[in-house]
Amino acid sequence: MRLPLLALLARGPAHGYELKQDLEQLLGSAYPQPNVGQIYVTLGRLEKSGLIEGEDVEQASRPNKKVYHLTEAGREALSAWFEETEDEPRVRDEFFMKLALAPRTNLADQIALINKQRRQYLTTMRNLSKLAAAEDRDNRIAHLLIEGAMLHLQADLDWLERCQEELEELE
Repeated sequence: MRLPLLALLARGPAHGYELKQDLEQLLGSAYPQPNVGQIYVTLGRLEKSGLIEGEDVEQASRPNKKVYHLTEAGREALSAWFEETEDEPRVRDEFFMKLALAPRTNLADQIALINKQRRQYLTTMRNLSKLAAAEDRDNRIAHLLIEGAMLHLQADLDWLERCQEELEELE
């Protein structure tokens, strides 16, 4: 959450609730809705680390609000983030650990685990399809997010099929 908030502040000052709304509007309904409390906690940490500065702004009929802006250190951190590539493979997969350890425990059947996970992925795929149909057609970012999630799910489904084939050959 830290770096996406910095990115939103790169275009200009904002307060926490505005940042929450910007994230929701940008990413659409497929992305988990950010918790406003978590946003304010993160803004506090960013301020302590010198990446942003906050300024209290008086409001006539409401309590003061704190508006944040990016510091030069924040701009540098954001530039470094955009330069980084994401090359971490999903080797630490929780499901795969269950699958690998099931025979050692005698508590779960590997094929049953695969089938249960497959059903979960298919349910998630259906839910994403519904979200895609309901999402504003003009929100290209949200549609790309949904499409990416669905492609990852399809790859996961293909991988489950491969796991099942391998395990059935061993029997």
